[in-house]
Amino acid sequence: MISVKTYLYSLFLPFIFFISLVHAENRTIIPEDLWKVERSGSVTASPDGNYVAFTVTSYDIDTNSSSTNIYILDVQSGNYRQFTSSGSDRTPAWSPDSRYLAFVSNRGEGPAQLYVMPVYGGEARKITNLPVAVSAPKWFPDGKSLALSASVLPGYGGDFETLREMLTEQQNKKVTARVTENRIFRFWDRWLTDGRYPRLFRVDLETEEVVDLMPGSKRFFAMMGAPGYDISPDGSEIAVSANSNPAPYTYLNYDIFLVPTDGSGELKNITEHNPANDTNPLYSPDGRTLLYAKQLSTDFYADRTRLVFYDRETGERSIVDNIIHEENIDLSPSGYFFGDHHMVYFQAQDRAMTSLFSYDLEQGQLSEIVRGGTNSGATLAGNQIYFVHSSLTQAPELYKVEITGGNLDKVTSLNDELFMDVNWGHVEDVRYTGANGAEVQMFIVYPPDFDSTRTYPLLMQIHGGPHGIFGDEFHFRWNSQVFAAPGYVVAMPNFHGSTSFGQEFAKSIHGNHWDLPYRDIMKATDFMIDRGYIDEQRMAAAGGSYGGYMVSWIAGHTDRFQALINHAGVYNIMTQFASDVTAHREVAYGGSPWYNIDNMQLSNPALLAEHFVTPMLVLHGERDYRVPVSHGLEVYGVYKGKGLEARLVYYPDENHWILNPQNSIHWFGEFHDWLERFIGYGPTE
Repeated sequence: MISVKTYLYSLFLPFIFFISLVHAENRTIIPEDLWKVERSGSVTASPDGNYVAFTVTSYDIDTNSSSTNIYILDVQSGNYRQFTSSGSDRTPAWSPDSRYLAFVSNRGEGPAQLYVMPVYGGEARKITNLPVAVSAPKWFPDGKSLALSASVLPGYGGDFETLREMLTEQQNKKVTARVTENRIFRFWDRWLTDGRYPRLFRVDLETEEVVDLMPGSKRFFAMMGAPGYDISPDGSEIAVSANSNPAPYTYLNYDIFLVPTDGSGELKNITEHNPANDTNPLYSPDGRTLLYAKQLSTDFYADRTRLVFYDRETGERSIVDNIIHEENIDLSPSGYFFGDHHMVYFQAQDRAMTSLFSYDLEQGQLSEIVRGGTNSGATLAGNQIYFVHSSLTQAPELYKVEITGGNLDKVTSLNDELFMDVNWGHVEDVRYTGANGAEVQMFIVYPPDFDSTRTYPLLMQIHGGPHGIFGDEFHFRWNSQVFAAPGYVVAMPNFHGSTSFGQEFAKSIHGNHWDLPYRDIMKATDFMIDRGYIDEQRMAAAGGSYGGYMVSWIAGHTDRFQALINHAGVYNIMTQFASDVTAHREVAYGGSPWYNIDNMQLSNPALLAEHFVTPMLVLHGERDYRVPVSHGLEVYGVYKGKGLEARLVYYPDENHWILNPQNSIHWFGEFHDWLERFIGYGPTE
């Protein structure tokens, strides 16, 4: 006779087997997955609040190519559909009547141009045919014309055929020399010696006539990303953030310029009194106020932003300088937009996350709408905010939330199938005592199926900047889940100098780039070891940019780690004066080659080479102008000169970031191979 226990077990056996099978089929995330992610962005709601347009970018690993198309979401039904299919459509902009979408596309031959397409069916119409690429389209309130940005040679005189001839002549020159007397002569991965400057233009939809609204202007806009500008509700002027400092560009100072839309070109600088940056102007719905962001420091790029409300009639300014959240964190608003005349919504970094907030101007009241993960690109549709959300365990997707913070909901499922069988590593948000007794935040990402009774190798990650963060986001270049997957515990401390923990914490390393962060990193290492599951004989440290600087600093000060990984890292402080941005480095370093040099050299890892012993992997791109490639070549040469173990991975076609899909996968492979070579992977047997 069968026992009850055996009978019950037989009933549940198929279910138990199924659960075991599902668990067995779970997989860990791999680098290829990052390039299969459908990446959403450029979120914008229609004026009538019925639709939301957003872009989706996908990649083809085999062809090393990308494709970007526009999607439209029906707010009422929650359904979304692909709107364009050329694979090169971006920056959607709604017409005032919500019937048309303007966008920039590379469909066809030549540089990217402006297109307009009816939302309810019909073909895209090409509006511009310029010899240069256009970007950042915005509709004028009457719906009859659009503004856009393009970079031109100043001497073309408003005649685009002349510009075409000038560009052809420039391209056909046999002399390849680049000549300059400017301090800023290249940026990120491009040279600025071709004589082009960005301007704003107005294009008439009916006649397709393009009018230069800034004739004669030689002012740089945003050096990375879209230009910050907005059109007044009455269409009479445009406010744009542009550099006001003349050549030789000792440093760039962004001011707010008012540009008349009649083409007269009489620009008015309304922030000339502020020597620091003024950016991202935005008109209030009633047109009475111009909102913009203001910084006060000229020598601190991460200086927090203050919201300024400029009265267009009186010229008076009201500055909101006290937006402070929990734990006395002074927020730095960005991506802001108006709800009504007294309510402003924005995103801001806050304790290693990027949250959404509202601020009531009349009450002076701050409200947190969404906390957790990284939230960006917000737009308002009725009483709902739509935005892109990601986290350390969530690839970017479109989300929505009520303006009160209620009913947070995931809208798209672009990547659900890709990750449905992935076994994610657990993420822990911890605090520990860092340098000078300060509290330091850190994320810990555990390998899948982590067992705290066993010991694991530690990967200590060091973020760049230095004024940046390891945030709660799905990072495509430094993805902690990919790093952890083979069997590593990944620690990501937000050491002194990190943003999102208040102005003073970020500024605390000025004049001494190494001391507090180094002590924080060492204390983070101690914190991890004290937890009992870290194998102290299997530890590695890795970082990029400033993080690479700290890797070289660690190499000169301790042999606690068994392996080091240095991506695009600063090695010789002197060489950073060949960087694209050299202004104010004497403040950051506490000296320069011409001023207080001995103090500057105290922060120079290149002078510590006699102490190097730990094997180092060096990765660098040729087109990296932020941290010139000679840094990587030099530290590698020093290592080899000393007879130490080192490996150089050089990418001739990459910049400060590795952006090519196959190069990226190769980069992760080199990264993991180096770790496995010196610290193995997985728990100690």
